[in-house]
Amino acid sequence: MPCLYISTNVDLAGADSAAIFAATTSAVSSIIGKPENYVMVLLKGSVAISFGGNKEPAAFAEVVSMGGINSEVKRRLIATIGSILKEKLSVPPARFFLKVHDTTAGRPVSKL
Repeated sequence: MPCLYISTNVDLAGADSAAIFAATTSAVSSIIGKPENYVMVLLKGSVAISFGGNKEPAAFAEVVSMGGINSEVKRRLIATIGSILKEKLSVPPARFFLKVHDTTAGRPVSKL
């Protein structure tokens, strides 16, 4: 089950969170190759974030997945989620940081 957790200093009161959830769920599902009904997205706004010494719009996100992560997937996640945040929340891609973690890295994947 991939999980995308997004924290931003942008106030979400005027944002269309349903559109953000739909776009990010679809992106994570298609890029990682897992069904949408297994993708979890958490979105938290108005978080105290300073990036580059100022509090202009910025975001931190983390993707955790059981498999499906490689260098190309990471690049695509960064580009696609960055584009979504720019379009939906006006967070410039240069003020967005994504951490990606594969819980199965370095060990055999369970057949369960």
